[in-house]
Amino acid sequence: MAVTRADVARLAGTSPALVSYVLNGGPRSVAPATKARIEAAIAELGYRPNMSARSLRMNRGHALGMVIPDGANPFFAELSAAIEAAAFARGYPLFVGNADGDEERERAYVQTFIDRRVEGLLAISSSWGTGIAEACEAADMVLVALDRVIDPARCAHVLCDSVAGAEVAVRHLIEHGHREIACLAGPHVSTADDRVQGYRNTLAQAGLPESTVVRTDFGGAAGYRAFADLMNGPRRPTAVFVTSDLQAMGMLRAAYDAGVRVPEDLAVVAFDGIEYARYTRPGLTTMVQPTRRIGELAVDLLLEQIDDGTARPGVTRLDAQLTTRGSCGCPDEF
Repeated sequence: MAVTRADVARLAGTSPALVSYVLNGGPRSVAPATKARIEAAIAELGYRPNMSARSLRMNRGHALGMVIPDGANPFFAELSAAIEAAAFARGYPLFVGNADGDEERERAYVQTFIDRRVEGLLAISSSWGTGIAEACEAADMVLVALDRVIDPARCAHVLCDSVAGAEVAVRHLIEHGHREIACLAGPHVSTADDRVQGYRNTLAQAGLPESTVVRTDFGGAAGYRAFADLMNGPRRPTAVFVTSDLQAMGMLRAAYDAGVRVPEDLAVVAFDGIEYARYTRPGLTTMVQPTRRIGELAVDLLLEQIDDGTARPGVTRLDAQLTTRGSCGCPDEF
């Protein structure tokens, strides 16, 4: 049998990802002692990476595929860029399909990538999650799910810990003295559901009643339209936790148009950490997802499974970090 990167990693006592870093000269540096062990293992085993030959043996093109739910959403654009950078650094082109919130379009892109025999697929499902996992399993295609949980028994997942992140966000509002905290939530996908659960957990732990929860689509227009429902609920909130930055940005504009001052009349904390959040007025306090780290881990996990032929189903969750700005009442520093 041909020697694989996994064989080199086992002999060197390290991970296949670090073997790739040594072979590709990045994207991250490797400690000199570890690099020496890897190089010694490569020499001892006679490992010779041959991408063209491997692609022919596996009857697959030397490329990765990715399906996203909404290419116009800045968070998905930023995550796609992180994935593309990680794949490129490891010698793989990345082809991206934008489902645009359409289940049939999502199915079509998944089938196209399977038919074109890309070596592996990364997916953020809009609604057809389990179907993606089943289709990839039937086609012997390696799959890593991102951002949303689709089928932990069938495939690997890399995503942010939305429950814990929401708890941090709502706790921050409570520390500002707020007791009537509403929630502007996204549609029923695991990401939004987890953030609503974190919101509810924190209110319960603080002995506070649940205020208004409004469900709407992700997006600025949806956030703008939902503002009236939030403010006209049974109890007028003094703060809102929003499950995505883009929704929050639309809500900030609606608040301005309605003469509601942020944060004096209504404090706002959101989730995602997109670049544009720093440019709102006031700046948007948000839970920042580690998109670069998510991208690196997801690509490495995909390539390791491709290389050694071993599936790694389950969920890896990373922590989001609170970045405070003026929307919650903290100093609004650019």
